[in-house]
This record gives sequence, structure tokens and C-alpha cells, in this order.
Amino acid sequence: MAISVQPTPAFGKADLSNCEREEIHLAGSIQPHGTLLVINEPEHRVIQASANAAAFLNLDKVIGMLLAEIDGDLLMRILPHLDPTSEGLPIAVRCRIGNPSAEFDGLLHRPPEGGLIIELERAGPSIDLSSTQVDDALEKIRTANSLRALCDEAAALFQARAGYDRVMVYRFDEEGHGEVFSERRRPELEAFLGNRYPATDIPQMARRLYERTRVRVLVNVAYEPVPLEPRLSPLTGRDLDMSLCFLRSMSPIHLQYLKNMGVCATLVVSLVVGGKLWGLIACHHYQPRFIHFETRAVCELLAEAIATRIAALESFAQSQSDLFVQRLEQRMIEAISREGDWRAAIFDGSQSILQPLNASGCALVYEGQVRTAGEVPGTQEIRELSAWLDRGNRAALVSTASLGIEVPEFSALTRVASGIVATPISNNSGEYLIWFRPERIHTVTWGGDPLKPFMIGDNPSDLSPRRSFAQWHQLVEGTSDPWTPSDLAAARLIGRTVADIVLQFRAVRTLIAQDQLEQFSRHVRIAAQPIIIADIDGKILLINQAFTALLPQGHAVPVRLDDLADAFHEPYDFLRNIGELL
Repeated sequence: MAISVQPTPAFGKADLSNCEREEIHLAGSIQPHGTLLVINEPEHRVIQASANAAAFLNLDKVIGMLLAEIDGDLLMRILPHLDPTSEGLPIAVRCRIGNPSAEFDGLLHRPPEGGLIIELERAGPSIDLSSTQVDDALEKIRTANSLRALCDEAAALFQARAGYDRVMVYRFDEEGHGEVFSERRRPELEAFLGNRYPATDIPQMARRLYERTRVRVLVNVAYEPVPLEPRLSPLTGRDLDMSLCFLRSMSPIHLQYLKNMGVCATLVVSLVVGGKLWGLIACHHYQPRFIHFETRAVCELLAEAIATRIAALESFAQSQSDLFVQRLEQRMIEAISREGDWRAAIFDGSQSILQPLNASGCALVYEGQVRTAGEVPGTQEIRELSAWLDRGNRAALVSTASLGIEVPEFSALTRVASGIVATPISNNSGEYLIWFRPERIHTVTWGGDPLKPFMIGDNPSDLSPRRSFAQWHQLVEGTSDPWTPSDLAAARLIGRTVADIVLQFRAVRTLIAQDQLEQFSRHVRIAAQPIIIADIDGKILLINQAFTALLPQGHAVPVRLDDLADAFHEPYDFLRNIGELL
């Protein structure tokens, strides 16, 4: 069978059908507010540079020059950082270059194929990162007591320090769609707060680069890209990997996207939580805008603090779930000792089992019985849900926010059970703890129709990611509020705890039953009354001495009740009576 391999479009050659795979890290050009040099090692000679390098640095020539020959102190400033074994994020230096000399801020890093990349931009005013203003900003971030308060504060801080017309805290959901979670803007600008944008607006390649390069600046959407000379790296004969280059040109499709929004300049700072791209702080300006390296460094510092606080708030929510589970486990143990039934601890009337998941109802299916709290489907419907779960792969956790849509046989439950989370509490079939959420009919506001994300005209220059950013409203039915990762983590934890208690309870119950059986058997054996015990098939389980004393002398020890027939005067009547009894 032939396998079709989708071609990977080169930078600037993608259209909207394949922009997801565009090689945006191989741009081959930069934005003109800085310059880029590629240095070989250990010779320290410039072997590749942006076409504007000589003019930007006030030099007659750049390519082919040794760093030691370049006017200024560039080599001296970077020498302490030239450990050939070092890897990681770019290192910042400030230096003087040119004749007459000028001050520049530089970032240097090693691309994967070797060599050294130096990016330079004109130096701005120094900022004291230990200043009171920065300390005050960090304190506001540290003391934010909710995600909403934190993101609102983040938007305000970024607008105050970076000065952009609009600042948005953009949060991704589990499917990669984005939502403007917080916003600060000039009063006359249209509000984007609450707007959602489809996952396709940010290709996966761009998301990966956002994780690696935390700050990206576009100074002017109408800039003319400055090409690298030569285009291909002399070290590899291929395009230079510009993944970590802050000057890297942006995809023409992204630039068109911004033009459609009327945006001239952007600053985008990544919020990476737990090693994953949680969201972005996206700053838009409606005139060209350049911000210096040290201002960007402050923005990056604040973003790191914000991401740390997001992680702390999420961890706090998790710790609250842990605390609830600890208390639940204690209540279950106490209920067993007090009432002999752990289920009373889960359904104690307080509906506390609903709180960790923000659920509207919960059901426990155990040993054929159903117990519930809150708003839930009928008992028979819950049994049918359990049977459906059994037909699956009995995963540790099953969750959906659109049960009736995904499983049409349960569409009648939509009002109370659009969303369910279910976890097995034993290895026995049909035993589950199930949480429910009702349908929430709501309107999602998209920034443009998500079902028509792009348009291609007759003229290739007419390529347009989203012609109109007018709000597009989608009425969503048949779904509940989505289950968050913390909701699912709480369900797993509660499920494991209940399963442990069930296992222990059944083990203890079995031991008690065995002990009771042994005590009963002992009493039967020594009883003065003749006693015989058999199962429903007539197999004798226990016969005491008083009974065997009644048997005729020499009668064989009976194994089944039928074996006693010949000990009676009317054996056929005995067999008939025993048959009826069984």
C-alpha cells in the first residue's frame, strides 16, 4: 500500500491548506529593527549575516571579518560566554560597535548545527530589575488569590509597563482553542474579552516555538524582510535554524492575519505551566512600536512569575481535593465502625461529594444497589449507564461533556447528564462512582466564523486567514460545562480512595464471614440435636455426631442427602420429600 506523505512547505510558500506545517523556523530573513551575525568557531569569523549588518552597525564590511577586527568591544563582551559545551537559552550582552561607535544590546546562542548566532539591536535605557516598581509588580502577582484576579492583574501590569493599546491574557483549552480570558485596552477599542479563536489560528509549529522562545516582538506589520547573506548556512549548506532568534521574520500568513485585525505591532509572551503552553499574553498596538531588550526582559520576568502563580493556584486546588479525599476516607472508616456501611460517609446529606468536581449530582452503583445525591437520572437509567461503561474498556476514568451527542442512546438524559465523569470502584462489573453535570445552553463568541476560517481568492495575494473579525456567535446545546484537569484529577483520587476502602471492606467482611462460619460449625458439631447441613444441590457440607448416632450400625458416611435414603423405612418417600425441598 502506498503511503501519501504531505510535503512540508518552505517559509513563505505555505497556503492555508498546509500552513500547519510551514517551516517558520527556517525564515532566512529578519525584521529590520536589528541585525544578525553568524560566527564560526573557534576562528570567530563572520560567515553569514543579515543584509543590513554593515549599515546597522556603522561598519564598512561585516561578512568575512574576524570579531577581533570589528571596531568596538563585541568580542571582549562575548568571550566570557563562549564555552563551546554550553547550551540553552540566549545570553544577553551590552556592547559598543562601529565607527563612530554606538551601544547595542546583543543576544547570542548556538543553533543545533553549530556556530554562534549574535543578534544586535540598538540599546535602550537600563532598567533596574530590583527596583521598587518591579518588586511591587511581583508582589501583586504573588498575592493574587484566584486565576481571574491574577490574569486581570497581569493584563494591567503589562499595559502599564509595555504601553501597548491592547493587552490580552489568552488561555488555551484542552482542544487547543483560545479564549481572551482577561483584557486591558484603550476605551475606544472594541472589546475582545470572552472571544474564542479556533486552534487552527495558531499552528502547532508556532506553539512549539512559543514554548522555546518566550518573548516575540513584531515592530511593524508592514516591514520589509531583511534577507540573510548568503541564504544558506556555510556550515551546513541548508537554511539556518532560527528557532531561538528574536529577530526572525514572521510568516506572511500571520502578518496577513494581523493586518486583517488592523494591528501594526505586537508583543507576545508565553505562559508555560508544567512544561506546557498554558496561554499567551498578547499585546497589540495600532501603530508601529518597538520596545527595547530590557523592557522585554522585565516582561519575561513578570510572565515567569505569573506562570509560577498559575501553577501554585492549580496546585492549591489540587491540595483542596487531596484534603477532601483525606476527610472522606476518614469518614468512611468511621462509618464502617459505627454503622458497618462505608456508603453512609459518601451520601451523608451534605452533598460534599459534589464539591470537588463542581458536579450537580453523583451516583454510586455498588452490589446491585444505587445511591445518589443531587440532580441525577433515574435509577434504571443509571443502571443502563453502568452497563454501557462495562461494555467499554473499563478505563480508570471516563469523562465527557456531551454524553447525549457522543452516545445517542443517552440523549434523553441531556437535561441532567450532558456531562459525566465515571470511575470504577472495584474489579466487579457494574460498580461505579458517577458524577453528573446538566446541559448548559450557552453562546460562544468567536472572533470570526470558526467554520469558515479562511478564504482564497483568484489572486495569490488575496490569501486571507480571516477576512472579518466581526464577532460570530454560536449557540451550543447538548453540552455541559467542560470538566477541567483538576476536576478529573479529583475524580481519579476519590475513585482510588473508594476502591481501596471497598477492597479492604470486602476483605474484612470475608474474614468476618469465615470466622462466623467456623464458630457456627463448631456449635453444630457439639450440639445435642441431630443436625445436617447441605447445599442447594444436595451435597452434605456438615453432619454432627448426634445425627450420625441415629444411622444404622455400619452405615457409610453419607456424601449427599440421597445417600441417607436407605436409612429410612420408606426410602422413596424420603427421596421425594428431599427432592421437593431442594
